[in-house]
Amino acid sequence: MNKARVIGAVCIIIAAIIVVYYFVNPSRDRKDPKESAAQTGGHQQGQPPAPAPSSGTGDAASKPEEKPAPTVEMPAEKQQLIGVRTTVASIVSLSKTVRTVGRIEYDERSLTTINTKVEGWIEKLYVNYTGTYVKKGERVADIYSPELWATQQEFISLVRWAKKRGQTNSHSADSQTNSHSAHQSVSGPSDMPDLGGMLARDADIILEAARKRLKLWDISDAQIRKIEQGETPMKTLSIASPVSGYVLQKYAVQGQRIMAGEKLLDVSDLSNVWVVADIYEYEFPYVKVGDEARIRLNSLPDKVFTSRVEFISPTLSAETRTMKVRFSIPNPQGQLKPQMFADVEIKIDLGRKLAVPDEAVIDTGVRKIVYIDQGNGVFEPREVTTGARADKLVEIISGIKNGDKIASSANFLIDSEAKLKGIEAPKRGAPSNEAPAKEQQAAPQPVSPSKQHPSPPASPKQGAAPPAAGHRH
Repeated sequence: MNKARVIGAVCIIIAAIIVVYYFVNPSRDRKDPKESAAQTGGHQQGQPPAPAPSSGTGDAASKPEEKPAPTVEMPAEKQQLIGVRTTVASIVSLSKTVRTVGRIEYDERSLTTINTKVEGWIEKLYVNYTGTYVKKGERVADIYSPELWATQQEFISLVRWAKKRGQTNSHSADSQTNSHSAHQSVSGPSDMPDLGGMLARDADIILEAARKRLKLWDISDAQIRKIEQGETPMKTLSIASPVSGYVLQKYAVQGQRIMAGEKLLDVSDLSNVWVVADIYEYEFPYVKVGDEARIRLNSLPDKVFTSRVEFISPTLSAETRTMKVRFSIPNPQGQLKPQMFADVEIKIDLGRKLAVPDEAVIDTGVRKIVYIDQGNGVFEPREVTTGARADKLVEIISGIKNGDKIASSANFLIDSEAKLKGIEAPKRGAPSNEAPAKEQQAAPQPVSPSKQHPSPPASPKQGAAPPAAGHRH
C-alpha cells in the first residue's frame, strides 16, 4: 500500500515537471510551421516557396515608416506657471551697430617732409619747436653749402663769358660782313659758315644748362635772376615751406651739418583729419567700405560727426586680434587734435532676413535649438543654423521657415523638461527614421528560389522500400 502511494507521488511530480517545462520553453519543441520552413530552406521539397510579406507595392514597400518628430508636452497651466511666451519667425529688415573706440590722427595725404638737396650746414633755423604753424612759402632755414657756392661761381662765370662773347660776336660779325661783301663782289658767293652765330648759340645752351642745375637744387627763378644780374653768389640757400600746416616733427638744430636728402621738418595740414578705429575679428565680415558711422568726442559732447568707412586694413593685429578701419572728418576750425579719443558707431544694413528673438535660441555649445509650438501644449525641439545678430534678433539660415511659431521665453525650462524625458532634437542631416533603417539592414533578406539550396532528403534505411511518389509519411 505504501509502495503504491510512493510510486503515484513520483508520477505526479514527473508530470508536473513536464508541464512546467513546456509552459516555460514552448518554442523549443513547438515551432511555428513558417519558422520550420525557413530553417529547412524556405519550402518543402516539391513545393514553391511562400511569398515574402510586404506592406505595399513597388518602392513604397521598401521604404520604412518615418518616426514622428520628438515632442514634449506641457499643459497650459504649467506654461502659465513658468511664463512661456511664443513668437512667430518672420522676415524683417536687420541692421547691426558696431561700437568701438577710435583715435584722431593726421591725414597722411597732407603730410609733407621738408629737406634739402645739397650738403651743408644749417646757418639759421627759423622753426625752433614742434607744433609751430608755418605758411606756404615761409622761410624755415638757411643752408650754407660749399658745393652750392662753387656752382653759383660757375654760373656767374658763364654769364660773364656769354656777355663778352655776345659783344665780341657783334663786332666781328660787322667786320666779317663787310669783308664778306667785298669778297663776294670780287670772287662771287661763298658757303663759309657763320662762326659767330654758332658760338652765340653754344653759349646760350651752356648757360641754360647751368641755370637748370640751380633750379634742381630748389633755387627759385627770382634768386637765379638776382645772381645773374648782380653777378654775386648767395652765401646761404633759404629753404621755404611748400605747404601751410603744423610742424609735427623737428629733426634739425641750428649749426647742424646735414647731408643731401636729410629731413629737416615734417609738416601736416590739419584741415582734414583721420579717425582710426579697431574692430574685432568676428565683426569684420559685416563692415564694408562705405558704411555710415557716427563719431562723438568727449571734448565736444554736443557735436556728432558723420562719416563713412574709407579704408579697412588688409591685415590683423596679432596682439589684439583686431583690424583698423579709417574715417575722414573735415576740421576747418582745428578743434580735432591728433591722438584724441572718439566713440565710433558703425551702422550696418544686413537686408531682409528670416529672424527670431535671440532669447528663443538655446546654444548648447555644439548645436543651436529652438522649440516649435505645435499647439495643444506640444513643443518640438529642432536644430537651426544661425547667422548675424542684430538688435536682439538673430538671423535663421536654416531649420525653420517663415511663419513658424516658437517659444521665445522659458524655453530653457522646456528644454529641461525634454531632457528629463529623454527627448532630444534630431541632428541636422540625419533622417528621423534612422533606427528603422538600421533594423531593416540587420533583418534577413528573402532568398530567391534559384539561390536556395535545400538539404537533400535523408536516405532510406537499409532494407526499407522507397516511398511512393506523392505519398507522404
